[in-house]
Amino acid sequence: MDLQAEKLKLIEWLKSLTDQTVIENLKLFKENFSTSKDWWETISDSEKQSIDRGLTDIKNNQTQSHSDVMKKYGRPS
Repeated sequence: MDLQAEKLKLIEWLKSLTDQTVIENLKLFKENFSTSKDWWETISDSEKQSIDRGLTDIKNNQTQSHSDVMKKYGRPS
């Protein structure tokens, strides 16, 4: 998909809009999109550290399968 071509198509479509409701909804979408934060920015530092430790464990092949953990705690997997 050619991103620039798609943008131009959207611009042409926007220029032809006459429905006020659609225009208002697009404005709301734009406002919400520009103010929304990435979920990473909304979690605490300790949560980020925990995720980083998990990713490090994965890189170092220090993980256990779900079924092994279930067996360890006597639960069906």
